[in-house]
Amino acid sequence: MDLANIPELMKSIGRNARGAAAELAFASAKSKAEALNAAAAAVWDRRDEIIAANAKDLAFGVSKKLSKAMMDRLMLDESRIAGIVSGLKSVAAQADPVGEVIAEWDMPSGLHIRRVRTPLGVVGVIYESRPNVTADAGALCLKAGNAVILRGGSESFHSSQAIHSCLQAGLRQAGLPENAIQLVPTRDRAAVSEMLAMVEYIDVIVPRGGKGLVGLVQAEARVPVFAHLEGICHIYADGDADLEKARAVVLNAKTRRTGICGAAECLLIDTAFFAKHSGILIEDLIKAGVEVRAEGVLAEIAGTVAAKADDFGREFLDSIIAAKLVDGVDAAISHIRQYGSNHTDAILTQNDATADRFFQRLDSAILIRNASTQFADGGEFGMGGEIGIATGKMHARGPVGAEQLTSFKYLVEGDGTIRA
Repeated sequence: MDLANIPELMKSIGRNARGAAAELAFASAKSKAEALNAAAAAVWDRRDEIIAANAKDLAFGVSKKLSKAMMDRLMLDESRIAGIVSGLKSVAAQADPVGEVIAEWDMPSGLHIRRVRTPLGVVGVIYESRPNVTADAGALCLKAGNAVILRGGSESFHSSQAIHSCLQAGLRQAGLPENAIQLVPTRDRAAVSEMLAMVEYIDVIVPRGGKGLVGLVQAEARVPVFAHLEGICHIYADGDADLEKARAVVLNAKTRRTGICGAAECLLIDTAFFAKHSGILIEDLIKAGVEVRAEGVLAEIAGTVAAKADDFGREFLDSIIAAKLVDGVDAAISHIRQYGSNHTDAILTQNDATADRFFQRLDSAILIRNASTQFADGGEFGMGGEIGIATGKMHARGPVGAEQLTSFKYLVEGDGTIRA
């Protein structure tokens, strides 16, 4: 394979993917599950090899002066590899979406019509840093009967290769084409530009990464895109919030993992909550090592930093959060409409009517009540994993699992039926 000639390399990968997709469209549920379970076994058996590969990537990350949060996204240890194994097994155990009858009906003409799920074809996934995406994306695309072309970030180059090798081992064991899951074998960014224009080979592109990557893909892609914009996630503490629930949820939403798209980036505190409980939520965050960039009265709390205008509507992906007071749920809704990214937003309240208003009047892909925004994850939704969180409104929205990676077709049956 000529890594120097990027256009020819990508065309070859595209042709191979298209051929594999034709076979996968009618692959049995049993063979796909076998491939995923075998891949899971290979990942666990080769965990030392994967961790050694990851060490090379971590050293590369240090040389590139990646942030602490980005290094956390990149790091693999035995616990995280166990999570990859669990995800592969979970996807394997799910019902196969291909061929599922979504709806069926009879017409007066005598026709019997079924709408059934069918694979999209070839999916291109372009992602940054997190090597587990290699397993998640490969597994979900395979489950949905799609071939996939994976282009991981330069930071996770070695880790992704090691995981990809395990996925291909699973395909071989199940007798499925190895070209069903291909990994672009170069860090050259020209490969991304080629993917975005491969309309004859790729049916949809899924970008998973920061604003720069997604913006590039949306601006340059000729292939349809499942957009995953920034995770500018808000959490609103309503006047009727339970204090202890609010304290636990806010801390988890910000601090569990700061570098993921479901991490809270802005805390909105209702004036009624503040009147009852003062700045306790802010104080908890500061004690946990979070830099709180506060506005107005909140900026008077010891340990806060005065917020700048551009701190609102910003994805920090770090131990930093913006905070401000709002007067009622409608003010919170107005702020989120102005500064949010339609990813995930949460309300903390014991008031059903207030929660209903929040849910009805915001149009984020995921809206949460009394739970952490860090649940914005396909695995936590029972999907086994996700290929990303789609924030657009066409085709797929929210966590994109195997079912969201299918389209549908109509199967129409008659009995010598003719149209009058």
